[in-house]
Amino acid sequence: MHVEPPNRKLSVLVPCYNERATIERLLNAVVAVDTGLELEVLVGDDGSKDGTRDILDKLNLPGVTVIFMPENVGRGGVIKHLWTLATGDILVHQDADLEYDPQDYLPLLQPLLLNRADVVYGSRFKGSIEKMRWLNRMGNHTMTTAARMLYGVQVSDLMTCYKMYRTPLIKGLHIAANGFDFEAEFTARLAQRGARFAEVPVSFHGRTFEEGKKIRAFDAVRVMRELVRCKVAGEARG
Repeated sequence: MHVEPPNRKLSVLVPCYNERATIERLLNAVVAVDTGLELEVLVGDDGSKDGTRDILDKLNLPGVTVIFMPENVGRGGVIKHLWTLATGDILVHQDADLEYDPQDYLPLLQPLLLNRADVVYGSRFKGSIEKMRWLNRMGNHTMTTAARMLYGVQVSDLMTCYKMYRTPLIKGLHIAANGFDFEAEFTARLAQRGARFAEVPVSFHGRTFEEGKKIRAFDAVRVMRELVRCKVAGEARG
């Protein structure tokens, strides 16, 4: 798929759940990035119960819109809802913690602006990693290898938060997954649509489960299941 929409606005999609300690600092870091494009930041709070909603309710940052989900729908569910509201020519996913650096938007944008790719993944394994557990690293490598074998996508970090892509790619795209398995179905569906993938190195500073890390071992099982299901079923339109 070779699409060349105008590149005027970047929409940053921020799913958020119980991130009281980091959400305000993260959003300040996002709006401080100068990409040369108009910036739209959409924050979807997924039913936080730790005071995050109070912080977001009082937030006053230019270009930032907060949406309070009526019920908890999962990370993928929030992103899918934000798709319906985004007006940017290019979209990027941004976790609400401080594991990723928004300054990495700049290298992520380059393959898109140069029309060398339709979707760009930020690879932690090609960049720098701090505090990633060995089990998480091995699980990610296993899931990424499965994605390469099943779909031929040349990526090294399937589960990276940083996925930046042209908005027309998601037109009519149906994604069933709502949790972390969203990452698998999203990658599978774009590959099935013939999207051109690229990767750039990004930096990563991981958290422990005690600090708020949310992905668990059973999520890896769901991701692997989703990769196989999408391959067998083909793309569903909707």
